[in-house]
Amino acid sequence: MTSISRKMAQFALGLKYDNTPEAARHEAKRFLLDSIGCALAAVDHEDMLQVYEYVRRVGGKPQATIIGHGTRTDVANAALMNALLIRAMDYNDIYWKQDPSHPSDILPAALAPAEYRKLGGKDLIAGMLIAYELEMRLCLAATPGVREVGWHHATLTQFVSPFVAGRMLGLSEDQLVAACGISGSSHFTLGGVVAGHLTNMKNTADPMATEAGVRAAVLASTGYTGPVEVFEGKEGVFHVLGNVKWDAEVMTRGLGSEFLITECGYKAFPTEALTHQPITAVLEVMEENGVDPHSLRSILVKTTTRGADILSDPSKYDPKTKETADHSLPYCVAVAAAKGNVLPSDFEADALADPFVRSLLGKIQVVAEPSIDALFPKVKRAVVTVTIESGESYTRQEDFAKGSTERPLSDDDVAEKFRSNASATLSDRKIERVVEATFRLEEFETTGDYMRLLARSR
Repeated sequence: MTSISRKMAQFALGLKYDNTPEAARHEAKRFLLDSIGCALAAVDHEDMLQVYEYVRRVGGKPQATIIGHGTRTDVANAALMNALLIRAMDYNDIYWKQDPSHPSDILPAALAPAEYRKLGGKDLIAGMLIAYELEMRLCLAATPGVREVGWHHATLTQFVSPFVAGRMLGLSEDQLVAACGISGSSHFTLGGVVAGHLTNMKNTADPMATEAGVRAAVLASTGYTGPVEVFEGKEGVFHVLGNVKWDAEVMTRGLGSEFLITECGYKAFPTEALTHQPITAVLEVMEENGVDPHSLRSILVKTTTRGADILSDPSKYDPKTKETADHSLPYCVAVAAAKGNVLPSDFEADALADPFVRSLLGKIQVVAEPSIDALFPKVKRAVVTVTIESGESYTRQEDFAKGSTERPLSDDDVAEKFRSNASATLSDRKIERVVEATFRLEEFETTGDYMRLLARSR
């Protein structure tokens, strides 16, 4: 029988730009623009400058471009750095119907090798679609998702990134299977990177799985081998992660004929996904009822058990770092109530110490609601009750956050988010050039021509 990883390899090699639906291609370009904007906004962050210094010290042949910096390094280091930039603000895409994931973390596994091999925009779009289609299917394959039993979604990314990079690098079918086996034997990731007090690894885990896939593809290109039945084989994924139920058919069903990318969502706020419904509910209930944030007595948030557990433990009521703050439901709700929005600037050092926002943290209570758990993960409901000093209370239920497929962003919304994110790094003129170039990506003869547009001009 044909192994699962071989079926994935056959899909990756067989996917052609001309045989993909226009809706899927267009969505790939939208996600690319959104991701590049997130990366450009993060270029000068302290943690990103630290990683850039690491990449600079490691060196490497000048094969691919680093977003914002415009400098070049080898394909694996470029993939790591660019994936980190995309991921840094927790503002890029989100797919969560079973396991959560950010498929755009894998886009650099297409960008760097495509630039190195001088592939054009059409090949790049095909590579991006491979990333989304495989990652999203892996997210649907286990019940409950691997995140529910303690593994981070980078555990899934390690199997997808080698197919993306390998297709761009021109690997054979056998080499792609080997690359999946190599990467999949090396990069299982503990969920602890997003639990409790958070560190830089919160943003780094998935980009490292992207990097691992690129390195595995380069290694496989030499003839190096890896397990060929990494999923279903003896002591493979299905066996080792046996505390979930795997549906092997889901992992490859509809590949090449049914495109899931249009079911992936965008983030309207630079925060952990389960904060979005509560943020949306707070913003709406405050605006609809004309609530003055200085009159707040309390805010009660009913959410999933997961949300109450990982997003409102004691460390989340006293966030000292961006990583903890953007995964703190109390902090995100306090910012929304105090400022009427939640923006990237709300996670800078000065903002974290804002005395008014801090004063609201003790007024916010987060509780797990069993009836909401019964809907999860298909619906991530939040119910928010705002009570003011007079004793009046206002309640709002929110099932779908802005940016979800139920409340989608328009092309103009995506472009405006990009403009906001890129404004500190690119000139206004260059911003418009990048927006135009991304929406006509298929016209580029080489990926390098596109990447050169992304060097900072401010």
